[in-house]
Amino acid sequence: MFPSMIGTVIIAGIVGYISENTGFTRNGFLQSIIICVGGAFVFYFVRLMFGIGFGSHGLNAIASSVGALVIVPTHWRK
Repeated sequence: MFPSMIGTVIIAGIVGYISENTGFTRNGFLQSIIICVGGAFVFYFVRLMFGIGFGSHGLNAIASSVGALVIVPTHWRK
């Protein structure tokens, strides 16, 4: 359980960095990484509690990170 959580955080951080580096988002590096890690944590615990997911922890981390990057910044922008 613990190694998969650490792997989820690392993958989410990488997705946040890459999304900011490629221009997918314009939040700033630290903000994008925090958004991705938060989304990955939420989805990780949803998977533990309810068993909802894509099967692989890595795929879950990538999908939840991209989803959080799409939902959070666009919700607060005008």
